[in-house]
Amino acid sequence: MALNFQNLRRLILGERLPTARAIHERLPKFLALPIFASDAISSSAYATEAILLALLLAGTGALANSAYIALAISALFAIVAVSYRQTIFAYPSGGGAYIVARENLGLYPGIMAAAALLTDYVLTVAVSIAAGVAAVVSAMPELSEYRVALGLLSVAFIVLANLRGAKESGWLFAGPTYLFITMGFLLMIVGGVRLAIGAGPARELGLSPLPSDQFLQPLTLFLVLRAFASGCAALTGIEAISNAVQAFRPPEAKNAAGTLLWMAAICIILFLGITLSAQYFHIVPDPSEQETVVSKLGRCIFGVGPLYYIFQAATAMILLLAANTSFAGFPRLASILARDRLAPHQLANLGDRLVFSNGIILLGVFSGGLIALFGGMTHALIPLYAVGVFLSFTLSQAGMVVHWVKLRTDGWRLRAVVNALGAVTTCVVLIVVAAVKFSHGAWIVLLLIPLLMLVFCKISDHYRGLGAALTMEGYTPPRAVRHAVLVLVPGIHRGVISALLYAKSITPECEAVFVEIDPAETPKIMERWNELNPGMPLTVLKSPWRSLVEPITQYIRTVRAERHMDLVTIVLPEFATTRWWHKLLHNQAGLLLKFALMFEPGVVVANVRYHLPKD
Repeated sequence: MALNFQNLRRLILGERLPTARAIHERLPKFLALPIFASDAISSSAYATEAILLALLLAGTGALANSAYIALAISALFAIVAVSYRQTIFAYPSGGGAYIVARENLGLYPGIMAAAALLTDYVLTVAVSIAAGVAAVVSAMPELSEYRVALGLLSVAFIVLANLRGAKESGWLFAGPTYLFITMGFLLMIVGGVRLAIGAGPARELGLSPLPSDQFLQPLTLFLVLRAFASGCAALTGIEAISNAVQAFRPPEAKNAAGTLLWMAAICIILFLGITLSAQYFHIVPDPSEQETVVSKLGRCIFGVGPLYYIFQAATAMILLLAANTSFAGFPRLASILARDRLAPHQLANLGDRLVFSNGIILLGVFSGGLIALFGGMTHALIPLYAVGVFLSFTLSQAGMVVHWVKLRTDGWRLRAVVNALGAVTTCVVLIVVAAVKFSHGAWIVLLLIPLLMLVFCKISDHYRGLGAALTMEGYTPPRAVRHAVLVLVPGIHRGVISALLYAKSITPECEAVFVEIDPAETPKIMERWNELNPGMPLTVLKSPWRSLVEPITQYIRTVRAERHMDLVTIVLPEFATTRWWHKLLHNQAGLLLKFALMFEPGVVVANVRYHLPKD
């Protein structure tokens, strides 16, 4: 059974990698781009739609303002990208906003940045998957009722791909990422040619039902800010490269910074190109999400033919695989928090394939739960998006300003000004995003971040207390330990013999214990015990309430108190079945007893297994 399971595991996840292979698993730039930039690149497929849906509340005439909003977001993108480039060179060990904020602003700002980033990573997966499924549904509307199932299957696939290792997932995701970039540029080129020659759209689009005039809102500053806040989803994922500098091949900082600049250029061009194309071709978003804006734009420019379906397939794949950015960032950040004793230590463990497997699985569970909770609808998840990432942006850039002021190295003033500009800009955007999205769901994120901070602090308190309790400072070696050995005897059979022999090997002064559930059985047990003559006494504990745990626990306490024992060793005989399902046919009294005794001080539990012969 174990052998078959291991073979299956190797088949799915691949062969185990030794620690010495870690340096060889680092990523070249052409593989790092699809892994760490797919989230930011893919956001161009839905950030434009988020802007248009917000402006549509004021009527189709308001959609003309989308270009100005896109230009403002692109300028913000450039500012943040340049700021994070400086962070990469200042902190080449990685860690991003958490490390920068903790070292320069203090523990609690660092924890706040970490909580904000982890929250945003989970939302990134949920939004990316939901948007990818929406692209599939746009091309095949008959799949609409399977949104949630398709989303959960996509999460499971990406979890599995990441468990196989960073380099393997990079090869897997490189094709779809570069295909989307190619098709996006081709879309803009073909669209530009059509406009230049006056050919018009390749296909007339039927307009989706629009809000009645009586429900239209005036185009106020608040509505424009709401559209801007929704479009700021285009900036998510910028920080992923600075969090994972050590995933790059040497020279790590130089390669990471170069990849960041390429990502910024590609994202800005795609985002601006799609937004301007949507405006020039008069694309109107569908509030019911039956067809996405990029799908309409593809049909308009390419027509319903091979290029359109390739474009839609590339869009769906990049959106689904964009979640991989979070699967690269979340486990690394969680491992750093675990190293700093702010998260469970298990998150710092490298798996067989030299990835942080526990963090990958945890992210998959959280994001899958969000997709199921919100029905896999992108518009329901978007309001929760981007609040956390802009909070981490602000804290990171403010921390970098303090960093340059403290160091005062050559050129520190210019660097401090760049980061200060990034901090002020992202702080203003944070306030805008939180204000306009608050009633639409952002309050959930604003509540969740402090709760996560509290969890981190409680975990830190536990590890600090544990360290103080286990320290060797001032330690005085104790006297020799006195302990009693009790063998739990469920009946007289072969499975008990090994446990009795093991107990006698520990000490000849051991005792067998039988819990009387059915008084009619006790005389038979005593008779067979005397026939066996194992050389130790058998104590019968009466249990009128047919409980196993309570009499044993009470007897252990009595033995410790009356015999002045430091420890009591409980020997539990067990038999190992040859088939996994055979175990289900037997009661789990031993497992229940072990769980109960786990919290009993001064108790050691030893399991002695008797392996049944194979069928």
